Amino acid sequence: MHDAPSAKELIEAVKAFIDKTAAPQLTGHAAFHARVASNALATVLRELEIRPAAEAEEKARLEALLGTTGDSANALNAQLCEAIRAGQMDLSTEGLLPHLKSTTIAQLSVDQPGYSGLRSAAR
Repeated sequence: MHDAPSAKELIEAVKAFIDKTAAPQLTGHAAFHARVASNALATVLRELEIRPAAEAEEKARLEALLGTTGDSANALNAQLCEAIRAGQMDLSTEGLLPHLKSTTIAQLSVDQPGYSGLRSAAR
């Protein structure tokens, strides 16, 4: 049986090509776009690596916070937004602030892992 490369392996190969072969030969605007492409691929790799566990943890926190199960994380987030909008929840609601903080840290870990406040925020 032929084993195809995984999405992660394909992305890593393209990123390595950009970083090690193409980018060093480019200048100016093309070099900038190569860096942008490499950064975008790095974000996709973090999405593949971090996002599934982060979303499962977020869903579990939302279910506990809202006292419901079965819905998707997106549906639960919509419920949370509506509860906040309606004044049924605010920062004094037990568990809300830790949930928001954890969700933000998880998102930053994917989008901006070099963000200077991320390390101190994760504590």
